[in-house]
This record gives sequence, C-alpha cells and structure tokens, in this order.
Amino acid sequence: MPLNNERPSYTSSGDEQGSDGESSSGRCDSTASASDTDCSRESFTSDGSSKHCSPSSSPPKTLTLDEVMGPARDLSNLTLFHEIVVNRDFHLEPHTLPEDSLWKMVRDNVHKAFWDILESELNDDPPEYQQAIKLLEEIREILLSFLNPGANRMRTQIMEVLDMDLIRQQVDNDAVDIAGLASYVISAMGKLCAPVRDEEIKKLRESTGNIVMLFREIFRVLDLMKADFVNLTIDNLRPVMQKQSVEYERATFQSILDKTPGALDNTTAWIKMTFEELLTTMPSNRGKGQPCLPGPFQVLNAAFLHILVWDATKHPLPETWMTDEGRLREVQAELRRWQAVNEVLLIVHSTVGGPIQGVAALSERLKRMTAVLLDHMHNPMISLQEALVGVSTQICSELNKSLVERGYSTLSPAQQDTLTGQICSIAHKDNPIRTLVEDRVQHYFMALICDPKPQARLAQTPAGLAAIRSELVSLAAKFLSLVNYNKAVYGPFYADIIRKLMFTNSPPSSSSPPPSSPPQDTVTSE
Repeated sequence: MPLNNERPSYTSSGDEQGSDGESSSGRCDSTASASDTDCSRESFTSDGSSKHCSPSSSPPKTLTLDEVMGPARDLSNLTLFHEIVVNRDFHLEPHTLPEDSLWKMVRDNVHKAFWDILESELNDDPPEYQQAIKLLEEIREILLSFLNPGANRMRTQIMEVLDMDLIRQQVDNDAVDIAGLASYVISAMGKLCAPVRDEEIKKLRESTGNIVMLFREIFRVLDLMKADFVNLTIDNLRPVMQKQSVEYERATFQSILDKTPGALDNTTAWIKMTFEELLTTMPSNRGKGQPCLPGPFQVLNAAFLHILVWDATKHPLPETWMTDEGRLREVQAELRRWQAVNEVLLIVHSTVGGPIQGVAALSERLKRMTAVLLDHMHNPMISLQEALVGVSTQICSELNKSLVERGYSTLSPAQQDTLTGQICSIAHKDNPIRTLVEDRVQHYFMALICDPKPQARLAQTPAGLAAIRSELVSLAAKFLSLVNYNKAVYGPFYADIIRKLMFTNSPPSSSSPPPSSPPQDTVTSE
C-alpha cells in the first residue's frame, strides 16, 4: 500500500499453511515470537542445554540470535518448498486480517490518515503534490517488478512517463497532470495484469470518484496483481523444483540437523518404539535364547503403519513428518470417519437382516447419510457418543421408511433400541465390530506399504470393507504417496537410526549425519 516501508503479506490458501509473499526467510525474522527472542538472550551450551544447568569446567557456548533463528528459517524454507512441490493447488493470496481485530483497526486507521493527508494536500490552494509523487514513485517500482527481463520497450515507456524528476519540474511549474498520470498507470496495469483482473481494470477506467479514491483502488488492484505474479512464478518454477525436491529437502533437513542436535529425537523415538515392538514378536535364535532381529525394511514399514494411526496427543509427531502434518491429519481423520461408517453399516445389516439385503440404493443412502453426520466426529467440541445417537435416530427413520415402501413392517421399539445401542457402542475402543474393521484396515495398508508395486493391489480390499472400497482406495493412494516421498527424502536418516538400533547397544545419536549413499542393506527409496 502507500506507506513507504510497508510490504504486502500473503497467506497460503492451500492445506493448512501460510507464507510471506516475498521470502520465507524474511517471514521468519518478522514473525519471531517474544519467547524466541527471550530464549535467544540466554546462553546455551552446544548440546542445547540452558546456562542454568549444573556448572561445567568450561564456559557454555553462547549462540547469537542468528544462530538460534537459523534452523527456524531453514524449517520455514523447507516447509514452503515442500508445500509448493506436493500441493498443486498451493497459491498465495493477499493477507486478510480478521474483522474487529486490533491489527485491522490499526492498519485501517493508519491508511485512513494517509489518504486524508493526501486529499488535504491536493485540495490546498495551491495544491501540494509531495505525497502524490511518492505514490507515483512506488507505483512505478511495482509496475517495473512485473516486467520480464526482456520487456525493454515497456520498461522504457514506464520510466519515461513516470519520470520523477520531470514530474517534480512540472509540479514546480504548476503543470502536472495527476489525473493523466493515473490514467496511464491504469492503462499499464491493464497490459500487465492477468485476465482474471480485467474486470477490476475496467472498473478503474470507469471510476468517477475523486483522484484520492482512484489511487486507493489502484493500490488495491496492484496488491491483487502482486499475488497473481507470485502465483505465476510458483507455477513456472514448480516443475524445476519437483526435479530437485528430494535432494533439496534432504540437504535442508541436514543443515537443520547440523545446527540443532536434537532435531531427530522424536524420529528416533518413533523408530525405536517400532523396533522394540517387533523384537517382542520375533522368534528366538535356536540355542541362544535371543530373539532374531527384524530387517530394516520390516522396521521401517511397521513404523509407517504406526504413523497412519499416530496419536499426537500421546507422542510428538516425528520431525521428518512435520512438512506433511496437515495432509497426514487429513488422511487419519478421513480414515477414522469411513471406518466408523463401515462399522455402522455392518451393524445395521447384521441386525435388520433379510428385509434390507441386496437393496443397494438403501445401503448407499445410509452410507452417505452416516458419513455426513460423522463429518465432525473428531471435533473435540462434539461427543462421538452424541453423534452416534443422532446417526442411530436417522438410520432408524430411513429404515422404517424403506421397509414400509417395500411392504415390510417397521422396526419395533425394542429393535430400534437394540440397533441404537449397538451403533453407539462403537465409540468404545474395545468394541468387537470396531476392532475387526480396524484390524482389517491395518492389514490392508500394511500389505500395500510392503508391496513394491502397490498400485495393482489398491482395489483388493479385505472382506467386510466393500461398503467403503472407493474411499479406502483413495485414502490408501494418498497415504502411499506421502510414504514414498517421505522415504525418498529421509531414507538415509532412517537407515542410520535403524543400523544403530540393530548393531550397537547404545541408543542412536540424533545428530549424526546420514551416509551420503546408503549401503545396499539399508533403507532407501523404492
């Protein structure tokens, strides 16, 4: 906008992640929290412990603010890069502050004050043009930033028309034509804007308000054009970024690991937990009384299956999954919802029996209705038990309607109570129907994770899950995509952790770098 040092900020409208429109590193600097600043003022030892720990023979290493914030900037860059690569719908849009927020009130008041000053200067006798010249100078820089390197003709024209020295001379001689300059700016914007902004340019050309209102609208449309320009740049760079994505993300994570010794602690704990669980199920070596060690691929595949049902309220999410946290949460939530839908349908068909067997239209209606009613089943403000009561009520109503239409008697009150009780019981984790469905889903996903060519097996869902086959296949494809990319990027790190678990008695070091080229017996991307 018109303030000298102000820069537009943008937020992502993709999954769940925001970014600065200019540079991710700048964003990290500008959004550092107070706690980050406070922490940076204290001395930290090289292993990340505070200066308040027990005294040592040598003084603790003091880290600068840049050293403390460096990993945060790297993580921000990594997150933004990953989002652009994997999310084809990722784009930026001008940041919109919430209504009635303090920031919006401050911004609106500052902007209003600026435009009021401009209007007052232009209405003076004689008019004062200093603020107007600053606006035109900023507009010129914005227009020039939209040009491609080879657009010399357009660049020359903009520089000639918006020649600040010439405009100042015209001001001194009372010969400046602000309205004419604004008209040229609009014409240049029309040549540079994306087709989606043509209607906005048309409104600017037809504007009948005063010159101050016209400039306000010009800056509003320029903000939209900035977002369009950034998004076009992202789309053009995405193919190049995709080719280099694995190497870049691995190298960036390694730089974070070099600066932050504990950056693999949660990942190590995740793999170690999986390794120890597998040890309890492995057969013992004959005559030695010690269990056989699981293979590295067996450990990693089991770890990926754990991620599918990972409960972040009990264990922190592994660091290597942070860039895909939103997508992982979406897959988990959808999988739990469709599992619940399948459980409800199994209960309905086993309870009602013959009168509804083979009625595909009824089954589909019950499925869609249940899915809608359970859409927010994981909202902490909504009780799953209450949601299932609502599902039971609607199902009983729909069943009675269908039974009457086909000449059957409606469900008795006792039957409805039984059906409601059974449906509501799936809220308990030890419910046998719930356990059966979850186990079969787990076996389905495990078979896909272990298969080198899982695409051929996606449609081979286990018995009892036919009602949600299409949804299950879609979720499995999404999860496998996350797993394969994660394995490609972080495979060397996983290999290093697993090797230390298998061949050393001490816990693996989270700060040791991965091998540059993993050995043949270690985990790599398939």
